[in-house]
Amino acid sequence: MLSSSTEMITVKNISKYYERKIALSSLSFSINKGELVALIGPSGAGKTTLLNTLATIVKPDEGFLTITGIPFEKLTNRKLLAKKIGIIRQQFDLVGQLSVIHNVLAGRLADWGLFKSLLSLLLPQEKEAALKALERVGLSDKKLEQTAKLSGGEQQRVALARLLLQKPEIILADEPVASLDPARAEDILSMLTTLVKEENQTLVTSLHSVEYARKYFTRIIAIKNGQVFFDLPVHEVSDSLLAHLYQLKEQSDHDES
Repeated sequence: MLSSSTEMITVKNISKYYERKIALSSLSFSINKGELVALIGPSGAGKTTLLNTLATIVKPDEGFLTITGIPFEKLTNRKLLAKKIGIIRQQFDLVGQLSVIHNVLAGRLADWGLFKSLLSLLLPQEKEAALKALERVGLSDKKLEQTAKLSGGEQQRVALARLLLQKPEIILADEPVASLDPARAEDILSMLTTLVKEENQTLVTSLHSVEYARKYFTRIIAIKNGQVFFDLPVHEVSDSLLAHLYQLKEQSDHDES
């Protein structure tokens, strides 16, 4: 294992099998602090499985993974894990019946005990921090609204505000704009990458859109058939490489990963 103090994620020869299907096949790469990494590839390439493995939700069958130098198998403490990893999904993972501010405060649940968590449902705790987070994502005026009544783009902003309270070192985003129209998708990706830079965090995001990957990220890791197809700085990713990655691009663009 490399000992670089800036290395946030180390993946070495990771494989994952589902029955007879190979989901991930001997993947290896490392990601340093502050990098903005986009995962791209055809549908079913293994992007979501890889993100879930990085999030410690899926256990690899072979190889090893370290997060900020800590081996995968030692990342079992919920409080520690919340400080290391924050997750954004395209479904937003919000409680629609609760107010916006309560959903934002959920970013602090790993630090709070049961009593403080229950109390916060009646009297929001650390309210000022939540309001500051909402101000940064442009939703100060929505703090008391029922979250389910917000638009998709606004709900994803609530998820970003929740991450501001959680303050993880690494953010993993699984198709965070897949359910949004292009204008709102650009808005969210611009906001997400800006906040990550301001907080000096590390971002790994799976995306269907190559255009978004090129515009908002500094590095692209392409996955195909569960393997790393290429791993390059954005400016080195050629149209020729992408054509080989997406051999039937026009058919796979609209499939789910």
